Amino acid sequence: MDDAEILTLLRRLARPHPSGGQVVERAAIMAAGVDGMAVIDWILDHDGVPETVVEPARNRGLHGARTTSPTLPGLRRAARYVLAAGTL
Repeated sequence: MDDAEILTLLRRLARPHPSGGQVVERAAIMAAGVDGMAVIDWILDHDGVPETVVEPARNRGLHGARTTSPTLPGLRRAARYVLAAGTL
């Protein structure tokens, strides 16, 4: 994907964020049927910030380990990416 295609996609998917920028849901990017990793890389290259969610330190059951990162226990994959104001 080139920059113009990514910008068009992000303008369609982005929503206002309280910081004054815009936020894009990771699920929306993946559901768009595009190269999601290329879009996420573009966001990160343009000073986008992933929102990470710290989970409570309680046991999540038999399959609880599947929701956490093996390298950063207690953190899940970013569900949203915040773009600074004026990026799009």
